[in-house]
Amino acid sequence: KQLLTSNNFGTHGSLGTVASMHALSTVRAATPLASTEGIKRVQRSSVVKSASPPARAPYAAALPLQLRTNSLTQKACSRNSYGMPRAMRGMNGVVQAMAKVEVDLMVNDVTGKMGHAVATAAVAAGINLVPYCLTGPAREPEEICGTMMTFIDSTQDRDALMVKAKEEFPNLIVVDYTVPMCVNANAELYIKHMIPFVMGTTGGDRDKLLADVSASGNYAVIAPQMGKQVVAFQAAMKIMGDTFPGAFAGYTLKVTESHQSSKVDTSGTAKAIVESFQDLGLDYDVEDIVMVRDPKEQVEKMKVPEEHLLGHAYHTYELTSPDGEVGFRFEHNICGRGIYANGTVDAVLCLAKKIREGSEKKLYNMIEVLQEGNMR
Repeated sequence: KQLLTSNNFGTHGSLGTVASMHALSTVRAATPLASTEGIKRVQRSSVVKSASPPARAPYAAALPLQLRTNSLTQKACSRNSYGMPRAMRGMNGVVQAMAKVEVDLMVNDVTGKMGHAVATAAVAAGINLVPYCLTGPAREPEEICGTMMTFIDSTQDRDALMVKAKEEFPNLIVVDYTVPMCVNANAELYIKHMIPFVMGTTGGDRDKLLADVSASGNYAVIAPQMGKQVVAFQAAMKIMGDTFPGAFAGYTLKVTESHQSSKVDTSGTAKAIVESFQDLGLDYDVEDIVMVRDPKEQVEKMKVPEEHLLGHAYHTYELTSPDGEVGFRFEHNICGRGIYANGTVDAVLCLAKKIREGSEKKLYNMIEVLQEGNMR
């Protein structure tokens, strides 16, 4: 039987995402059930409701590996009424619909490609767009996503803007997609005025950023990767590293990441994945990550479609055994910015929900957002 289909995993056209994982080695383990009684045991095991793991263990052990994989795959690939894979519904397996919350969203800088994509996704989700925006160079007001936007440049009083915005919009949350050099200064501004924020900008002093937010008690989501499906892959790699430390000891690793030429820093996602590989026993330094920014090389080597040279994220992780006879290759290839924009909106809605509930926990990452099960 076919275990996976292209409808379950692979291309997500609406997000412009292509995610693939390839293993050069295959495992074959399939033993036919010995008897009719064995089939009956399998059928009975599917309806066992006991919460005790030992009660289910005999039935699981009776299944050949191929059949057990089939059963798990069918659950993972089945979808609920929202078209969401059941495996992505939260850690407890229960659909947790996002409650309707009032959100007033300021996007800095809404004129940038990511900022504009977030504003578009936010309006589509019914979120109110605040008509103010922090920007770099001075610019005249303009209409963006149906809202006439006033821009506050670096020469103007940004503290006054924060005070004004907070007074006018009591449910204010800020999304930051600016530049690495502004990360810490912007975060300090939001913290000073106790304005909740989602930091999607990569770079800056991340340790200081996290420490400042933690000490302030301000609500925030901070993550270098906002694409929900990529975050799920990232979390899976971390679980593997924590569960099987040293499993790939002796293997060599090559990491290549390609982004639009305007991205000046190394991918934060690639760095996080490398940490998991280090836990798995690989001797690899994040400084060895290969950054591809040349358009010609991106098209010829990374196979990036030319129409997405200005907005893509192609990552490849290649592992090779010491004798060169075994290899593993992981890829996640993204075209466009929709996956990040939608993930950012989910982070905003999750943060608004936590604020409304008065959660004692104030600082979140995207893995925790996914664990909430609030996936639109």
